[in-house]
Amino acid sequence: MTQSNPTFISVIVTTYNWPEALRMTLQSLAGQTDRHFEVIVADDGSGPPTAELVSAFAGSAPIPVAYVWQEDAGFRRAAIINKAIAESRGDYLIFVDGDCILQPDFVSQHRALAAPRHLVTGSRILLGRRLSRRLLAGGTWSFKDFRRGVLWYRLTGDVSKITALFVRLPTSRLRNYNSFVWRRIKGCNLACWKADAVSVAGFDESFVGWGGEDIDFVFRLQDSGVIRRSGTWATEVLHIWHPPADPSRAECNGKIVRTRIEAARLRRRGRSDAKLGVELR
Repeated sequence: MTQSNPTFISVIVTTYNWPEALRMTLQSLAGQTDRHFEVIVADDGSGPPTAELVSAFAGSAPIPVAYVWQEDAGFRRAAIINKAIAESRGDYLIFVDGDCILQPDFVSQHRALAAPRHLVTGSRILLGRRLSRRLLAGGTWSFKDFRRGVLWYRLTGDVSKITALFVRLPTSRLRNYNSFVWRRIKGCNLACWKADAVSVAGFDESFVGWGGEDIDFVFRLQDSGVIRRSGTWATEVLHIWHPPADPSRAECNGKIVRTRIEAARLRRRGRSDAKLGVELR
């Protein structure tokens, strides 16, 4: 797309029964320097307070806001994301979680990293329990105020790192991964083209319970030929502290991903052996 006709982006925000944190996410989206995007809140079964919050935000937001909801039947993040993808109007999708606060240039940095047949996996900055509670209690997000005090927050252990708040590294091929790597895939900071997501049938809804659905999605995109690009030092999100998720399904979900990775490896080896056989004839 040209500068005069930029790609329209859909930012998909997943949430579940934590409107206090979602409020911070939405406020940070309203403060983006790039406003050529829409917000779709993907709600995995929250109660009425979340819908009320989204409705109030939509009434005053400087960007379009949509809301998709599904009945609470346990952790079904993959299913609600697919609903949001189906409702999205953007050609490019950015996935974030409703417990993350975004820097003002978050959307613009993702736009700069976007390239045909590429996906972007970003990273996060962890906020400590004390700072998280204070921000949520205040109910109002100001990146300027946060950055003004960030050195103190780092010294007191309330943020995990701060350099990425001040340093931006340029887009280059050095950001590209040569092969699939399990590490550093965060569903709270992930982006791809909608056409690529649709081509692999979106997220696998057989993943229920926490863990693995993002890794599986990235693997299947890469297996289809999409190139993974790192968003580190460009798109970091601020992750609000919360107790760990229930890990009871993580091992089972991880096994599904590992099985698919091994099957793909064997498939590629079979193709190589077949090609070699033809060449030796």
